[in-house]
Amino acid sequence: MVRLWIALGVAAVVFYIYSVADCALFDRSRVRGLPKPVWLLIIILFPIIGGILWFLIGRGRRRADNVRRVTAPDDDPEFLGKLRMDRDQEERIRQLEKELAELDENGPDNDQTGRRDG
Repeated sequence: MVRLWIALGVAAVVFYIYSVADCALFDRSRVRGLPKPVWLLIIILFPIIGGILWFLIGRGRRRADNVRRVTAPDDDPEFLGKLRMDRDQEERIRQLEKELAELDENGPDNDQTGRRDG
């Protein structure tokens, strides 16, 4: 029975130290409920209960701002812009091909170099 109490005491001390360190080093902008110094005071005054409350209530979760959200291609502005550029480029290519075809139809008589094949 004594071993059980010693093990529980060691676990409580480890949990207490971890709770205080976690609260002290945690990002201030992600703390919920109370200001960070108040949470530290609660953890120090009520070691086990304060630590449990800190992990359940006070410790905020990681924000989704840092996580890149996966979107469908038709919702991605970068992808849509790339499609517009591709479409514009294809239109330019069609126009150039049309101009080349017109030049080929005119034959060698209208050669811009002034030379005649012959």
